[in-house]
Amino acid sequence: MRPDDKPLDLARNRHLWSLVNAQFTDDDAEAMWAAPEISWGLFRIPERDLGLLGDVTGAAVVELGCGTAYLSAWLDRAGARPVAVDLSPDQLDTARRCQRRTGRSFPLVEANGEQVPLRSGAFDLVISEYGAGPWCDPKRWLPEAARLLKPGGRLIFLTNSVLAGLCVPADEGFAGERLLRPQRDLYPIAWVDGGVEFHPGHGDWIRELRAAGFVVDALHELYPPEDAPTHEYYDIVTAEWASRWPAEDLWVAHLAG
Repeated sequence: MRPDDKPLDLARNRHLWSLVNAQFTDDDAEAMWAAPEISWGLFRIPERDLGLLGDVTGAAVVELGCGTAYLSAWLDRAGARPVAVDLSPDQLDTARRCQRRTGRSFPLVEANGEQVPLRSGAFDLVISEYGAGPWCDPKRWLPEAARLLKPGGRLIFLTNSVLAGLCVPADEGFAGERLLRPQRDLYPIAWVDGGVEFHPGHGDWIRELRAAGFVVDALHELYPPEDAPTHEYYDIVTAEWASRWPAEDLWVAHLAG
């Protein structure tokens, strides 16, 4: 990717998420804000089953690529002090309406996850669920996450698995059982009528995490719970496909030193 492509890619992704935001109502967003517990991914795997976060009471957290900020709302309810960052002004407008209706209040910042206007070394945790992981260049956003963290601070992020990216059709439809493109074509990939995404292989992720100063603690390859339904909106994988091959990667790391 050439450096002069970046503004065009940001505009393309911002436009895409404006369209996605228009397809949901505030009631949809508020339903996510009101969910009774923290969960992860397309199949809403409960945090209590994964045990990633621990006690976040009082923790300073920045969410990169927050969308409508439901994850930050969950963290706020759990006692953390979140700051929610997103590229899309429309998604953040929805988040502000949810704040007004629920009475919860935390900062919402419009920014690209690769260049965040927040103070260095100010956070205990950087977190992202389908935010920075697929939508930002790891060579840029991982060093930015490291800059934002205190020494020893933690990074947790969820993204699509490489295998899902290899098997999803270029135009539309769920992943199938055939590899449809070379793995190197995923880093990055510009989807037809979609955005520009980044899906490095596991080796690339480890290399970029280490280059940014992180130590990898875990990689959770997620499978849906038994009898989980296929997601009602995101037509990436069916529940049956995801029960056979992991569709989502959940990375956990900490900042060295």
